[in-house]
Amino acid sequence: MAPAKRELTFLLADPERRLLRAVAARLPAVVTPDHLTALGVLGALGVGAAYALSRVSAGWLWAGSACLVVQWLGDSLDGTLARVRGTERPRYGYYVDHVVDAFSTAVIGVGVALSPYVSPCVALGLVIVYLSLSINVYLESNVFGVFRLAYGPLGPTEIRIMLIAANGVLAVLAPGPTLYLVANATLVLLGIGMVATLVARVAQNLSRLAREEPYVTTPHTSHLAATRRLGISASA
Repeated sequence: MAPAKRELTFLLADPERRLLRAVAARLPAVVTPDHLTALGVLGALGVGAAYALSRVSAGWLWAGSACLVVQWLGDSLDGTLARVRGTERPRYGYYVDHVVDAFSTAVIGVGVALSPYVSPCVALGLVIVYLSLSINVYLESNVFGVFRLAYGPLGPTEIRIMLIAANGVLAVLAPGPTLYLVANATLVLLGIGMVATLVARVAQNLSRLAREEPYVTTPHTSHLAATRRLGISASA
């Protein structure tokens, strides 16, 4: 099966693509896409650990933001490096990339749940919704042959930037009941918006698939239905 066509529509897609290609072209030959994938995993582990350690000190949130940059670099640059060098392995890369994405999402979600700012239930709910959005992207890639990484103008890069901005705000504010309530209410509203986006996209996909593959009753199907209504065995 041919690899799905990549369709990147999020706000920072073009400048990010140019930056990543420029960086990839300058990396030494000893660096491989697998090395960058491993770097992304380490970055995600660092983010999760920093969120958990923010219980000790809010200063860890700055470390979490730095690790988000590392995670972005590894996650975004591995495929770019393979394309720049002409060493792509489409099925291998697709599988590894999305297994790593799921792992990274779970690790970061656990870290957020262990922080003093977010309820574990809210964090778990966001992880579930985010993974559901990701699964829908993978299904679309297989069904339509187009890999649409973003939902509207927002993609993984924009989400990382929002997390870094939120980390900066939380780092300068003292944890307390009011901040806890505001943070959780904000994330609940975000989660509701994500669910609405997913439902709308699934409905759009089902409508398109219904048009492209309308239900057609074949003569054989009609004959079987008629014989069943008359109580006649199909083998008679």
